[in-house]
Amino acid sequence: MTEPRPSDNALRAMTDDGAFRVITVRTTDIVRRMLATRSLWGAEAVQLADVATGTILLRETMAPTHRFQSLLRSAEGACLWVGDSDPDGGARGLFTRKDKKPAASLQGGTLEVVRTLHNGELHRGVVAVPVGSTMSQALMVYLQESEQVVSMLAIACVLGDDHVVAAGGYIVQLLPGVGQGPLAIMTERLRDFEDIGPLLSKLDAATSPLMDEILYGMPFTRLEESPLAWRCRCGKDRVLASLATLPRSDLVELSADDKPIELSCDFCGSAYAVSPAELRAMLAEN
Repeated sequence: MTEPRPSDNALRAMTDDGAFRVITVRTTDIVRRMLATRSLWGAEAVQLADVATGTILLRETMAPTHRFQSLLRSAEGACLWVGDSDPDGGARGLFTRKDKKPAASLQGGTLEVVRTLHNGELHRGVVAVPVGSTMSQALMVYLQESEQVVSMLAIACVLGDDHVVAAGGYIVQLLPGVGQGPLAIMTERLRDFEDIGPLLSKLDAATSPLMDEILYGMPFTRLEESPLAWRCRCGKDRVLASLATLPRSDLVELSADDKPIELSCDFCGSAYAVSPAELRAMLAEN
């Protein structure tokens, strides 16, 4: 009997000695949809996949019921990768650059993480991307410097000739009171999981087998599994709300034309048309 194909999800577990919390995520389908939507491929696509996967891991680790957004900027802001992760498991990503040149080196770049707090306010944390670091390493620096969370993680996206083979990752968080013995064992073990691309390809990035590999021989308990999916938050209401923030003089100028305004979502490319009548109604309301 053929095994059912895995779907994108996040799986949580804790070692029975209370030393470590582990989260594994599969993001293959999210990455496939995200890259296809924006017709992105190559090194820039892998970086976007890693930013999106990393953002999901941050949300699952820090505050699963709040929205997270990660912004990875290359030196002088020439390129920008954005990952967006919502509490309902929806995720999306965006890549922009100032010109048609290949993506610039991340040396001298920054990683900014924005998340909502319980009172609705935004918390921002920014760290410099270490020279020569991967996205995995940049995320660990952010967690330690901005959130004071000691963790070990790895993410990867494997591309085939014309398709996404696998995408996903894991994070191992050290819990208070972890002993030196378990810490030394886990640190040594995770040396074999720094480059997880080949393992993700072998397992189709399925979260349960990946969890078994990371915690092999260590008693642990699976805690919770939650679905993940590509999902854009755009819509006509959001477009109108964005236009409503423009100065009144701009709205008057736009509504004077008989033609509708054509706008599109930067994340998914969905097109929206706003008629002059809708603009005039917006002016009347304000």
